[in-house]
Amino acid sequence: MAATLLVVTAALVGVAIKRSKDVLHVGWPPLYANWLPHVGPGTPAALAVAAAVVAYGPTLAARLPWRTLLLASWATATAWTFSLALVDGWHRGIARRLTTRYEYLQVIDRFHDIPATLRDFTHHILLGSPDNWPPHIAGHPPAATLTFVLLDRIGLGGGGWAGMWCVTVGATTAAAVLVTVRALADETLARRTAPFLVLAPAAVWMGTSADGYFAAVAAWFVALLALAVTARTAHRSRTAACGAGLLFGLTCYLSYGLTLFALIGAGVLVLGRRRIGVLPFLLAGAAVIPLVFTFAGFDWWEAYHLLVERYHQGAGGFRPYGYWVWANLACTVMVVGPATVAGLRRAVTLLARERGRLVPVRNMPRLSAEFRLVLLVLAAFLALLVADLSGMSKAETERIWLPFALWLLAVGALLPRPRAWLAAQAGLALLLNHLLLTGW
Repeated sequence: MAATLLVVTAALVGVAIKRSKDVLHVGWPPLYANWLPHVGPGTPAALAVAAAVVAYGPTLAARLPWRTLLLASWATATAWTFSLALVDGWHRGIARRLTTRYEYLQVIDRFHDIPATLRDFTHHILLGSPDNWPPHIAGHPPAATLTFVLLDRIGLGGGGWAGMWCVTVGATTAAAVLVTVRALADETLARRTAPFLVLAPAAVWMGTSADGYFAAVAAWFVALLALAVTARTAHRSRTAACGAGLLFGLTCYLSYGLTLFALIGAGVLVLGRRRIGVLPFLLAGAAVIPLVFTFAGFDWWEAYHLLVERYHQGAGGFRPYGYWVWANLACTVMVVGPATVAGLRRAVTLLARERGRLVPVRNMPRLSAEFRLVLLVLAAFLALLVADLSGMSKAETERIWLPFALWLLAVGALLPRPRAWLAAQAGLALLLNHLLLTGW
């Protein structure tokens, strides 16, 4: 009820602000979308996927072999995301999304000399600079744009291939979260989580958004770190820690805000057994990508400070913090859906009942599986709240916060009657995608 009230209040207050003086710069507050009831070629497929997951998802998740479950979760999440995107049609829903004047594919030709472009990258961030970058290029470190440059170089150029890349890679986030929950909590909870990860309302914005791709990279960082701190042998632990470090370094060069995944990583370290032993290998891996970009001539810190200035030159300068600091959370409610809200309520109850078991840290590996799952989700929620309070995410958080919000879905494992909750999740996603034309 409180979550519904938050969403309704955000919508009503947002409409009132727009009628008075439109400083929100969104079409259908609090979402970056416009009211446009429609159906499309993806409608039958989306209904079929939703019905299949609601009917058979919990049973299959409990019975499939583990590796088969991971592949099935990835495949089904991909199908769900593609079908929702195709409600808007191939061109509008997938092929055009990453080609607009705000997006990465607008600047592919400017990266013909990659080392020179990296050295010159910060000179084009501010609006007053010559040939300033479009908003998403200016707003992210260059690894984001370089992804699409490299896709173009290997013959996968254009919006269609870029969109398919983001959806297909982004859908692996479901598998990464499952791997993490199994490693840090237990396999039973991971299996109960699977249908909620697959049938997430977040898929409305995963297709097609580069933030879905970013979410996958960040999620696999957490998954590898979870494997590192729970590995049975030192060799496996060190290998996984190096891989986790590499992906964390890449995450930081895909999006400045995703440095907050350090908080989730810290939560994983606290929950694991091999905390100290993995740190040198994690840090060594994390240094690789930053060193490569630094030697190439890109200064991350200089670029970040220029981005903050650029952010306030644009919509971030007039969008009211007093509205978005709580309306952003209403966006998150629609991204994660009613099942996650209900699961979070159960998680809070569990924390209140067993809060005395939070200390000492050395006892973390002995906590119950459900309690450990809740602590993992709590770390993700903390990172999301820090992003909210920073004021650097005023609006559009249904896309920007995807990497954090997807971890909240894991509390679906705590719910009884999963089919009813899955139906509610699917219903929300279908309504949003068919009633609104989302901006991403």
